[in-house]
Amino acid sequence: DVQLQASGGGLVQPGGYLRLSCAASGFTFGSYAMSWVRQAPGKEREWVSAISMGGVTTRYADSVKGRFTIYRDNARNTLYLQMNSLKPEDTAVYYCEKKRGSTVYYDMDYRGKGTQVTVSS
Repeated sequence: DVQLQASGGGLVQPGGYLRLSCAASGFTFGSYAMSWVRQAPGKEREWVSAISMGGVTTRYADSVKGRFTIYRDNARNTLYLQMNSLKPEDTAVYYCEKKRGSTVYYDMDYRGKGTQVTVSS
């Protein structure tokens, strides 16, 4: 079974940073693109970032571009999201997703359990 477990969330002050991790199992991690999405209370789910299977191609939502960095370690079956210069509007539950194929243009087919990020003073 595909399993995706996000971790690394927490409470951080505005301007601070966090690194989220997503441990993947149950599939050949290095053969699939991955993405991060988030959902704030009372809001629709928002796509955040995506990365191709080899990590060469990345994409970001305008709201996080220049502040967040997505990367992956295929040897460790782990996806990461480095989040810098955090803002209160980044507060949300963050989820990692597996895509159906190798590039960032595929739809997702699995989403893991999320990790809560709260940005507040």
